[in-house]
Amino acid sequence: MSSEKFTFKGHAGDDLAARLDRPDGPVRAAAILAHCFTCSKDIAAVRRIAGRLAALGIAVLRFDFTGLGHSGGEFANTHFSSNVADLLAAAEFMKTRDLEVQLLVGHSLGGAAVLKAAAELASVGAVVSIGAPADPAHVIHNFDGKLDEIRRNGSAVVELAGRPFEIRKGFLDDVSQTSLDQALPRLNAALLVLHAPQDAVVGIDNASHIFGAARHPKSFISLDGADHFLSREADAEYVAEIIASWSQRYLELAPDPILPNATEGTVRVSEAEASGFRQDIVISGRHQLVADEPVSVGGTDLGPSPYQLLAAGLGACTTMTIRLYAKRKGIPLVHVSCDVTHDHCHRNDSANCEKDRSKVDVFRRIIRLEGDLTAEQRSAILAIADKCPVHRTLHAQATIRTELV
Repeated sequence: MSSEKFTFKGHAGDDLAARLDRPDGPVRAAAILAHCFTCSKDIAAVRRIAGRLAALGIAVLRFDFTGLGHSGGEFANTHFSSNVADLLAAAEFMKTRDLEVQLLVGHSLGGAAVLKAAAELASVGAVVSIGAPADPAHVIHNFDGKLDEIRRNGSAVVELAGRPFEIRKGFLDDVSQTSLDQALPRLNAALLVLHAPQDAVVGIDNASHIFGAARHPKSFISLDGADHFLSREADAEYVAEIIASWSQRYLELAPDPILPNATEGTVRVSEAEASGFRQDIVISGRHQLVADEPVSVGGTDLGPSPYQLLAAGLGACTTMTIRLYAKRKGIPLVHVSCDVTHDHCHRNDSANCEKDRSKVDVFRRIIRLEGDLTAEQRSAILAIADKCPVHRTLHAQATIRTELV
């Protein structure tokens, strides 16, 4: 993923700080991510979601709302409706980059904002809300103890997430007069509602209201155990994985080009974060996997290791080959499974062991066959397992040609 920094004009003409996360390969669709109330585009959960979508070929715009993060303008002059207007301005800006927005993702009050904005954007085919309030006025509970002062004096300084923010009466009036009840039935897009039952900031009843008011297609997934801000890395990763998988059904993804002579498509591997080992893998632009290393060697264990993926290829090819053989020969094979383990082993029995001190990789397969099979049939199946294409590739001398682009 490459990330481009720039600014674009918000609803009031202020410069809004933004990042456009582009995939390493061709762009297949475009999305906008809206952060939570008084947060920024650079919080961990937003970065992780953007990275996973970019790995899928989706260009993602994330920006700081007016007066927040590195964006211009005064936060005190903003309100919920201005956030919605900033989102619409972001969508218009994306058009200048020849990127029509198909997906909107919003967190907390940003989730309510994308639900409101989506009804105004015909190009949007999928919307995701994460811990979003059903009523924008829900945010007022953060100002407890200051509400009378705001109404009496026109403004007050409120501490939110350890930082002081000036909240004006116009903000209270705006959220009090804004409702999602009209926007949700008009949502001409698929909806995914993500919410934690233990959310202490925005209660789970908000998710029920949003889900009930929206039309199908709609989905709800519980983020059991997560907090409102998705502070745990595992929770943020889970949300990113769900969004990437779910959204593919509802987006018009441009086909991923196949490289010349690539008979089975392209496997694209991109590092998710430079600080670790986690890799995003996209196969032929359709199938998405994650590779990682165990915690014991510095990884985060959020996906199989490269050797485990190699072992999985051998196991899958083995069982496919056995099934094809059983069908062709009329063998009553009910079920087949294969366990594969991998290890390095010194070639003590090799005549060249002392010369090159080389090691041999040992893949051990344990094959289980179910069905009323004769001893002769079982023996034939065991023999055919050694003829699966991946087995032959591992035994053969493969040629790897590498180009730097």
